[in-house]
Order: sequence, then structure tokens, then C-alpha cells
Amino acid sequence: MEAKHTLQKNTESTIDHSLKNTDTNVQKVHFQSDGLTLVGHLYTPDNFDQSKKYPAVITGGSLTSVKEQMAGTYARKLAEQGFVALAFDYRNYGESEGQPRQYEDPQLKLKDLQAATTYLLALPFVDHVGALGVCTSGGNVAYLAAEDDRIKAVATVAAWLPDENTLPLLYGSQENLDELRRKGQEAKKKFASTGETDIILAYHNEDQSASHVGPMEYYMDNNRGGGVAEWKNELAVMSWEAWLDFDPMSKAKNITIPFMMVHSDGSALPDNAKSFYNDLQGEKELVWSDGYHFDYYDQPAQVNAAVEKVSTFFADKLK
Repeated sequence: MEAKHTLQKNTESTIDHSLKNTDTNVQKVHFQSDGLTLVGHLYTPDNFDQSKKYPAVITGGSLTSVKEQMAGTYARKLAEQGFVALAFDYRNYGESEGQPRQYEDPQLKLKDLQAATTYLLALPFVDHVGALGVCTSGGNVAYLAAEDDRIKAVATVAAWLPDENTLPLLYGSQENLDELRRKGQEAKKKFASTGETDIILAYHNEDQSASHVGPMEYYMDNNRGGGVAEWKNELAVMSWEAWLDFDPMSKAKNITIPFMMVHSDGSALPDNAKSFYNDLQGEKELVWSDGYHFDYYDQPAQVNAAVEKVSTFFADKLK
């Protein structure tokens, strides 16, 4: 059987001022979500003044990604445009706590995004908060936009927006989906009884055991995402049920806050992106650009064009 496709409250927080970046100020920060310590990088603008108020944006990236990848890329560039920006590791990934490792659950990611919102709003120099999601986190921030009225605006870039109608096409058949769910259930039982986590590759160009099989150059290239030391090309098998239940398309009709989408014909599920946009209930803007899905992770032409659009959007909506 082959599985492949294309593409709570925060009561404690700390800031470690030892981490700096030559391009912009960046500090390692810690905050709580469900009693777990999450780790992030907080980017601040040049000439940052803690006595002033700034709009803030949470950034997130693709499935299994860490803050040193696309989340950090966009956070740094947003800081250069005058925003406070937080790129963080969701629970179970990177430097953040959480077991099992590499376990994907959109509902838990929603809790972590809400915890990040709480963290930012508690900072004396933050005014309003928005969120930006790249790829999978585009769907994750759709959950956030639909359920947390503290978020004032959201943008997505090359968002991954699956639904139950597209899953059989992505994974070959309903029978394949049923088999993946069965494997996920078995792995979950194994973890509960033994504490052992079954792991598969998250991405590969050819290996059919990986969760995502196809042209995965961003992850296979050590000069791109594959070379980020903090990232692991791993997915917990017990993620299958939660991952296949991921349904950001259903959230659009409940989103009434300002929403910008940056997408392209070469990005994941372009027809779903258009349908999602049509279902949004509030003020909205669709930026249909060019380039391939992975270009929006790290290629200057697509990233800079996206940042130009979303920074103008956030500057207007987060004031």
C-alpha cells in the first residue's frame, strides 16, 4: 500500500537575551502550553523601544518544521518591517517539550497557537496580535482564526488546505486511508503500553514508506530545509488519525476577521485555496502569485513578494 501526495493559558514566560542575530534582534523565549514549555525566537524591529507598542505576528511553518525554517524566515522579515514576530516550535517538535516526539495533532497545535497569543499579549510592548501560516500552519492558523477572537488578522502563504474530498485523491484510495488510520491506531496503542514511538520518514523523493512522497527538494537539499540541524525528517506513525482528520477547509465559514491569502497555481491544492477564500466571511484579500509551493519556504523572489503583501496587510489591520 502506497501513501503519497503532493504537496489554555500562559502563566509563565521567560526571555533569554543571550541569543542575537546580526540582521535583527532575536531572543530565545519560553512560554507554557498545557503545562509544557514551548520554545520560540522573538524577533524585534531595529531601534526597538520597549516603552512603545508594536503589532505582533505569530509565524508557523510546514508539517514537522521547526522555528529555524520558514517560520523564522518570515518572522525575521516581518521584524524588518516593524513588527514583533514570534516563531516557535509546536509541542513535540524542535526544542519544545512534549511526547511523543514528532507527533502531529492539529487540535494540540491550536492550543499552542493560543498559548503563543497569550504570551504575546502579556508583553508590555505588544498591542494587537495576528498570525501568519506557511503550508500546514496555514491550515493551523485557520483553526486559530475561527476560534480565538483575540487574533485580529491572519495571513496564509502557500497554505495546505485539505478536506475529506481531497484525501482519497492525495493518498490513492479510501482503502489506503483506512489502512493508514489502522496503522496510526496500532502505533498509539503501542505507545500507551510501552512508551515506544514508531517513526517513519516525513518526506522523501521515492521511499514509499514516507508520509509524503514526491519531489521534495526543499527537504532533500542540505542547502535548504534539509540542512537545518534542528529539524528531523521524522513523523510519528500514531499521527495518522489526527493528520487525516485535519480539515481547515471547514473553518473558513467561521472566520470573520481580516484574512489575506497568498497562493499560486504551483502551490498545494490551488482549487481548495480558492474555495477556502470564497467561504471566508470577513474582509479578505487573495494574492494569486507565481512560483512553486516550496519556493514560498525560502526563495527570495517568492518570500519577499509575500512579505511585502502581508506586511502591508498587517500594518493596516493590527493598528
